[in-house]
Amino acid sequence: MRIRVLGLTGIGLVLSLFISCHRPPAGARVQGTIGRQGMVVSTHPLASDVGLAILQQGGNAADAAVATFFALAVVFPEAGNLGGGGFAVYRWQNGQIGSLDFREKAPARASRDMYLDAKGEPIKNLSLRGHLAAGVPGAVDGMVELHQKLGRLPWQQVVQPAIDLARQGHVLTEIAANNFNRSRADFEAANLSPIYLVRADRAWQKGDTVRHLDLARTLERVRDQGRAGFYEGPTADLIEQEMQAGKGLITKADLAAYRSAWRAPLTGTYRKKYRVISMPPPSSGGVALLQLLQGAEAYPISKWGHNHSQTVHTMIELERRVYADRATHLGDPDFYKVPLAMLLDPAYNRGRNANISPVAKTPSQQIKEGRVDRIESTETTHFSVADREGNAISLTTTLNGYYGCKVMVRGGGFFLNNEMDDFSVKPGSPNQFGLVGGEANAIVSHKRMLSSMTPTIVEKNGKLHLVVGTPGGSTIITGVYQVVLNVLDHGMTLQEAVNARRFHHQWLPDNVLVERGALPDSVRQRLTALGHQLIEVGNLCKVDAILVRPDGSFEGAADHTRSDGKAAGW
Repeated sequence: MRIRVLGLTGIGLVLSLFISCHRPPAGARVQGTIGRQGMVVSTHPLASDVGLAILQQGGNAADAAVATFFALAVVFPEAGNLGGGGFAVYRWQNGQIGSLDFREKAPARASRDMYLDAKGEPIKNLSLRGHLAAGVPGAVDGMVELHQKLGRLPWQQVVQPAIDLARQGHVLTEIAANNFNRSRADFEAANLSPIYLVRADRAWQKGDTVRHLDLARTLERVRDQGRAGFYEGPTADLIEQEMQAGKGLITKADLAAYRSAWRAPLTGTYRKKYRVISMPPPSSGGVALLQLLQGAEAYPISKWGHNHSQTVHTMIELERRVYADRATHLGDPDFYKVPLAMLLDPAYNRGRNANISPVAKTPSQQIKEGRVDRIESTETTHFSVADREGNAISLTTTLNGYYGCKVMVRGGGFFLNNEMDDFSVKPGSPNQFGLVGGEANAIVSHKRMLSSMTPTIVEKNGKLHLVVGTPGGSTIITGVYQVVLNVLDHGMTLQEAVNARRFHHQWLPDNVLVERGALPDSVRQRLTALGHQLIEVGNLCKVDAILVRPDGSFEGAADHTRSDGKAAGW
């Protein structure tokens, strides 16, 4: 419903938008884990502990990041992976910055209309489940590149802890056991032979121990041979055999040809004293985050207060425009000329946001046409690392949906991704996250699919300040955006910023996802009166972040309320 600004009722509503700010409660503050020598924050305690141990052995942030990544491949197979890909942003203590793109690629035999039926319509689930949904994995190549460029310890030393976890086994948390159980039917449908994560006797329970012996052997080949241990030899043979058996497209030639790409990160300023460093395309995250921050800079966000109705309304309006730009303009820069200069031009964004009204929402159809009616799984994983020297890495990696395409490589012990769904299967047709894409993100062989991953580092007055990122599919961008504003504008501790309940709008579908308990009834009523359709959900994204405090110590904040995450510092 849209309000009419007439009479005392309309005037009263407008005035009410600017009162009753929602700031962190006075008194005791909620702090995360504090450390002075280093910090690793990830979605699983064992992975965080592995990364911290590497720091304590004299490793730097890159060594710890690689070790944490491989540990997550063992203990968090929902999204930690060898069969997927991702992005990393780094800032070294000397001020050097960079970003690594180890996003998956379309196989050579992929084609534009491969998921469409004879009528040109998307075939349900074909790009989501089963062998045909998998893109060429980039994760292992990415870790090799990251370690070769920035690491200090021997490669074997940073990979070995994951092998030990896989061989010796690890105890399942309640979340992990439930995820195995709820995916059982998908595992049985997608795999050509039984996999060990499907128990014949009973359901998985919290406290059960799981061992990953095939994965341990795969990791040993990676430890001993580096890149060749995955993209050549026995592991490549296993992947190709799995593809042939399931009528997938990835070949040994695709694997041999895969290479990660070092790219110049995107940078921008926020309120003059902050520099934001984030991921360029084929991630849409950095572009969108910088656009959102440009928009927020024009408003007194801090004065209004956290999750005040005017703050939320304005952020929603900014998000709606940014996601419409994402759908239209973003794709793999190796295949499509992304108009970065235009999208990051302050004049462009001022014009884009000029019709934002404080008293009514802008219908999405007036921003750009389109239709979406769902948002599904939002699983990825992120971790943040900082070392005693002031080096920092923000790294997000994914299989796309939970357990990717649900296919485990027989004899390899790892799941393959379903990243092909992140292409525009058909321009204007939504993917599993409800995201619409256009020609810029159409399927082409060897092309990287568009992503929402947003690994980000923030400097304050030229010094390392914040390392942040999150999983969450289409909600990644808005999750990072809100945590950054919570720290920079709302003065929260990092743990308060991560704990704070969130909301999300992505242009289409034309509604706002709101975490349960995020907004008081009065704010919900005001937003509804402005025309917003609110949909209550459980949890959105799970942020894992690090803040450098004024005394130089680290505050690590894991998302305890939404995951098993842990901040491990010393």
